[in-house]
Amino acid sequence: MLINKASLAAIFNSLKTTFNKAFDAAPSTWQKIAMEVPSTSGQNDYTWLSVFPKMRRWIGAKVVKALEAYKYVVVNEDFEATVEVDRNHIEDDQLGIYLPQAQMAGFSAAQLPDELVYEAVNGSFTKFCYDGQYFIDTDHPMGDVSVSNKTTAALSNATEAAAKASYGLARTSMKKFKDEEGRSLNITPTVLLVGPALEDTAKALLTNSKFADGKPNPYQGTAELVVDGRIESDTAWFLLDTSKPVKPFIYQPRKKPVFVSQTNPEAEDVYNLKKYKFGAEARAAAGYGFWQLAFGSTGTGA
Repeated sequence: MLINKASLAAIFNSLKTTFNKAFDAAPSTWQKIAMEVPSTSGQNDYTWLSVFPKMRRWIGAKVVKALEAYKYVVVNEDFEATVEVDRNHIEDDQLGIYLPQAQMAGFSAAQLPDELVYEAVNGSFTKFCYDGQYFIDTDHPMGDVSVSNKTTAALSNATEAAAKASYGLARTSMKKFKDEEGRSLNITPTVLLVGPALEDTAKALLTNSKFADGKPNPYQGTAELVVDGRIESDTAWFLLDTSKPVKPFIYQPRKKPVFVSQTNPEAEDVYNLKKYKFGAEARAAAGYGFWQLAFGSTGTGA
């Protein structure tokens, strides 16, 4: 093949088409548990999370809720996936070997939000949220009291007692969450999030009419099951309320994944190494929303 500007444009447009098709077809679950908050700078400040907005009776002057003295900033990071194209392969019409790489680059780019959001999920017990506590913790400050959204109970559908001590505890605790003024936040758990190791247990808990011991299961149909292989722990599980405008987790795109290519024949890499390049670039981050919308367990029982 003769290499010129027109032939290079055609080649990389074909690779871009392959990239985009794989990008559009890639599966994703992050939207089930996280909200997208676009970013227009190097970072986003989420201090506003310190106020859970709620209507109140208007008696006398309006009561303005001040932001707490917390500082929660999510900083964007750069991401890339790059593939080299040997000039000889272009001259010899051997570009078919790069189509799978273009597909994988597109697939990987589409999966970036999932990678970042589930990285945040995995860090729930050890990474801070807006109130300076771990996102899943035993002592979140709420007015004059401390509130827990954490347990160590193993998820179980073996008996009524075991299910009540794990899933039931989380569900009841979330429904009882209140704001600083002691008013119910009306939390409604909607998603049970687990890794592959707990899929069968979670599915039985949410779909079977009876527990393993034969007693009626009152938790049947009470939440949607979301299973993702990126959850690293075999024992941890999370109950989430995703029914509100604000979600438990945040995906923060500064620059969504895009196809990029370097096709200048005068570029140093082409001139010295006969290498063209294509791939994907993105800039984004993930973080935590309201901790009140999540309840987590290490599942270790201790």
